[in-house]
Amino acid sequence: MMHNDSTAILDDLLSRWHSWAKNYIPIPQCGADPMFRNVKVAKTWDTTSDAFDDELNNRIMEAIDFQVSEMPDQPPDRGYRSAIYSLARNLATGRSVWLSPRLPKDPVERGILVVEARNMLTRRLLVAGVM
Repeated sequence: MMHNDSTAILDDLLSRWHSWAKNYIPIPQCGADPMFRNVKVAKTWDTTSDAFDDELNNRIMEAIDFQVSEMPDQPPDRGYRSAIYSLARNLATGRSVWLSPRLPKDPVERGILVVEARNMLTRRLLVAGVM
């Protein structure tokens, strides 16, 4: 039962992380003053709890982003990071059509790699206190 719970939690986190990561802009917009590049736009919330929830969600997404970025993605370590990227995109879109050219073409081999990547990320997120 615990395995199913951690699977559902990881699926939810990866789906939310993919949507969060799509909104990330690594380069400041044209004409942006460098002095203000880290300024956050004021948001209105219904309650203080909403503000805390939003900040907590951002911290969780940043932690997932870091843990995924630290996963190996080059041979001989295989494409664990690519497997997580593809999995997250599939979970966010509700489809199982997204693949990476870094992943094995054989569906069985690719499935094994995705399971290994999920297990590796789950362990990382447990150690980081995200799960």
